[in-house]
Amino acid sequence: MSCNCDIEIAALLPPESESESDPSLPTSQHQEQSLSPNQVPEVAEPAILGSSSPPPPELDFPIEWPPDGELSLDWVQNLMSVFDWSSRNLTPTQFPEVLPVRVFDSLVLCASKILHKEPNCVKIDDCGPDSTVVVVGDVHGQLHDVLFLLKDAGYPSENRVFVFNGDYVDRGAWGLETFLILLAWKVLMPKSVYLLRGNHESKYCTSVYGFEKEVLVKYRDEDGKDKVGKHVYRKCLGCFEGLPLASIINGHVYTAHGGLFRSIAVTPAKRGKGKKNRKIVLNSETSTLVLGSLDELSKARRSVLDPPWEGLNLIPGDVLWSDPSMKPGLAPNKVRGIGLIWGPDCTEDFLKKFQLKIARRT
Repeated sequence: MSCNCDIEIAALLPPESESESDPSLPTSQHQEQSLSPNQVPEVAEPAILGSSSPPPPELDFPIEWPPDGELSLDWVQNLMSVFDWSSRNLTPTQFPEVLPVRVFDSLVLCASKILHKEPNCVKIDDCGPDSTVVVVGDVHGQLHDVLFLLKDAGYPSENRVFVFNGDYVDRGAWGLETFLILLAWKVLMPKSVYLLRGNHESKYCTSVYGFEKEVLVKYRDEDGKDKVGKHVYRKCLGCFEGLPLASIINGHVYTAHGGLFRSIAVTPAKRGKGKKNRKIVLNSETSTLVLGSLDELSKARRSVLDPPWEGLNLIPGDVLWSDPSMKPGLAPNKVRGIGLIWGPDCTEDFLKKFQLKIARRT
């Protein structure tokens, strides 16, 4: 299939060195220099511009779930407008007045059902010659940037497809609102909006970089406890597990948050003497690193809170955490403690092997 559609890259944040800003996942020692797992960074508080003013009459406030359970364009646009207004006029602790928990539950449930049915690597093949595919990098809770992007680039439609490449939460003050807006668009237009997983869509990163704290503040119980907030946080984590790992656009553009991944070759260990039905243990061949195949990617188990850094299910961690390098070859990513470092030769081999033209990561 020829790649006739236009592909635009939208970057909301300046490129930054993830090896400096993200921690390696738990190994014997963390490589993060500025934060330990027990330290929670301060998340910027949204500006309060007039908390005493009521919402504009044109807004449906608070957000209510449609009686028929079917989202409409008007509902999603109202959600965006209400979140925009509340982010400027209400305190974070007033968020349940904006989006009741029952509405949050309904939205996340609908979106999770769609996401969990998608393959690890979604194929976006129905792009016509007049179509545009917009690939969006890390948004990290920057609600107002996302709202501007959607309005400036044009809302998702049959001829305008959005591929969001992960890292929706952490660092920014509105990770929850940002993620929920994207989930709403996914429910409304599942074939025009694709949400891939980033390395921050994990229990570890969200507990260190602010999203867990954000949720617990916004959904704090009336008695000051965290029961409701923990419920909301767990639902978000469950939704994160369903996010696909990668996409291939029009058969030629591979997109993933981290990048390439290894082949996981396994050999059965010798069966020990004893019971006939003794379980066979598989040994991972890790002495030589080899690029993995799209078939292996499709079979990886992505439903994990934190991608493993050891064992046989290493592909999700590679796809989310690996980094390119100018040095040829494939090697463990010792800076992060998870994922790989791959060189230009690996990129060329991967593209040729699977008849791709571009490998895009953020």
